[in-house]
Amino acid sequence: MDSIHETAQDPLAPASANAGVRQDERLWAASAHAGALLLAFLTSWTAGVAGMLAGLIVYALKKGDSGFIAAHAREAFNFNLSLFLAMCALALAGLLLVGATVLTLGLGAVLTLPAGIVLAVLAAVVAVGWLVCGVVATVKALNGEPWRYPFTLRVLR
Repeated sequence: MDSIHETAQDPLAPASANAGVRQDERLWAASAHAGALLLAFLTSWTAGVAGMLAGLIVYALKKGDSGFIAAHAREAFNFNLSLFLAMCALALAGLLLVGATVLTLGLGAVLTLPAGIVLAVLAAVVAVGWLVCGVVATVKALNGEPWRYPFTLRVLR
């Protein structure tokens, strides 16, 4: 039943297959996504770890109760983990740019300043994408529909 290609009981099957999703399942699934947004906002979204906790907690509590809840909680965890890793990579690149500027006594700023601007734009794109995808996922869960985040490492299966 773990295969995404199975349709009868697959929690990520088309919405018509999930027409019988109970209201409490929808709320738990939505709480994995909305909780990740809330925790990330409360603890600085760049930290990312708190955003992963909501999905992981819901998954740990409800994975045996409902495949629908488990699938949404896994997606929430995996997406927030992916964004945490992306932001870590951007932060590391920013740190290297600062180091390059310092090592060249400021002369490297000709190259590092434009690269820093690109990094800032990428961080903003990641942040907006995270917010939009989190809201879409919450709405999809409330509607009893499946949702797969784009550009996500699926560590928790």
